[in-house]
Amino acid sequence: MALFRDIAGDFLGLFFPELCLSCRTPLVHGEDILCTGCLVSVARTGFHLKRDNSLEQSFWGRCLVERAAAFSVYNRGSRIRTLIHLLKYKGRKDIGRALGNLYGSYLKESDFLNGIDLMIPVPLHPSRLRRRGYNQSTYIAQGVSDVTGVPVAEELLKREAEGTSQTKRGRYERWENVEGLFTVTKPGAISGRHVLLLDDVITTGSTMEACVNALHGAADVRVSVIALAAAQKLTV
Repeated sequence: MALFRDIAGDFLGLFFPELCLSCRTPLVHGEDILCTGCLVSVARTGFHLKRDNSLEQSFWGRCLVERAAAFSVYNRGSRIRTLIHLLKYKGRKDIGRALGNLYGSYLKESDFLNGIDLMIPVPLHPSRLRRRGYNQSTYIAQGVSDVTGVPVAEELLKREAEGTSQTKRGRYERWENVEGLFTVTKPGAISGRHVLLLDDVITTGSTMEACVNALHGAADVRVSVIALAAAQKLTV
């Protein structure tokens, strides 16, 4: 039956080929979302292999983070930026899971996840969740979990209010904009554990900082953070 599905899929692919979401060339058997050429060219940070990397350092003096990593670099011309835009605003939830699978395979091959007990995707405010219909970070987390086995517990962190844009704010203003936005729903479920926070993009780091502080304020925990991408200024 599986062989029949593969043959049928290859036959349909002759007439209705799936296209690479980056360069729009037809995907061949075994490729998913991106063609091999575009996949290879995605800029990787390698932060999961580097302690005290620049992303980790960006949290020093702001909140207590054990480890920090991002898969790729987020800037105007990056392939990952295009993919995340499709994931967040065009309903392509499959991109989240596929990229989560990819990043999870890299994390699994390193010691970055050693001691991690559970993974919490950064939550959306309920009103934004209703408008979008899904939390993109949850799909990324599920993709990472598929490969690594780290369980996802999205119900443990709640967003109480919607923050406004951080783009033109100074560092103190950014902190004020997210302070108190997040609460822990079940402190006992994370007490004494090592929690991995996951978001799609880390730009200023203020949202992640607010989440980390909420977790530490609710229970005795260790917290590490990851994202699919981080702003270029945080990765140099």
